[in-house]
Amino acid sequence: MEQLQALLEQRYGDGTGTHHDVELNQTLRNILSRRSVRSFREDTVPEALLQTLFATAFSAPSKSDLQQACVINVSDPDQRTRIAGLHGNTDWLARAPVFMVWCGDSRRIRRLCEWRGHAFANDHLDAFMNAAVDVAIVMQTFIVAAESVGLGCCPVSEVRNRIVALSEILALPKWVFPVAGLCVGWADRQPPLSMRLPLQVTVHDNRYDDTGLFETVSAYDAHRESREQTPPEKQRMVERYGVSDTYGWSENRTRQYSVAARADFGEYIRAQGFDLS
Repeated sequence: MEQLQALLEQRYGDGTGTHHDVELNQTLRNILSRRSVRSFREDTVPEALLQTLFATAFSAPSKSDLQQACVINVSDPDQRTRIAGLHGNTDWLARAPVFMVWCGDSRRIRRLCEWRGHAFANDHLDAFMNAAVDVAIVMQTFIVAAESVGLGCCPVSEVRNRIVALSEILALPKWVFPVAGLCVGWADRQPPLSMRLPLQVTVHDNRYDDTGLFETVSAYDAHRESREQTPPEKQRMVERYGVSDTYGWSENRTRQYSVAARADFGEYIRAQGFDLS
């Protein structure tokens, strides 16, 4: 129990309110202490291990057993360099021992409907949603599995910044779309652990209730900054917003979202054949 409380304190600070006598197993330990790894040793990941992790990942839950997910393991160095070159701050992904792109796949079921002579009568927004959720669950299952054997992982959402170019490199056909990249390998150092929002912000009983949001997040900001203060040179968009004496997670992320990004995503998804009505 003391070990569990220490992990919860490390992840959430004082905000968990969890004092139950729960036995700490290895899975809980791995997930509570996980970190995003962006710097890897040069050691390769054995192919047999990688295939086992894929098999484990695709054992994840799937909406109606439709299994609308796929992954592209990008092993070609030139191809990885081209993908890394699409973005200004992701050159490190080309150096990861393993880099893959996880995709929602609504193409497979549509082809099977045609093969079996049945109409595909669900060409609306939910078709996109189902595939997006399926692949997110499968990717997270891969991460849990990989970290259970000592590998480090980092999802890379930046691959969607130039989604058309990425799709061309990966030769993605209609009804297949990238959700995130994933770098995998053996960490060469332990990165810092990111604190998460207190559970009173993210867990609701019976109905949604964000009463006290600002007060709770303000305390979270202060606690997180007390552990790892953001220096002025690391603050986001100082030229627009100036240097903040009370900079924290909420200031950082709201500054990030004050600038439009990936505004072409809906157009891209429609071009991939999805009817989002």
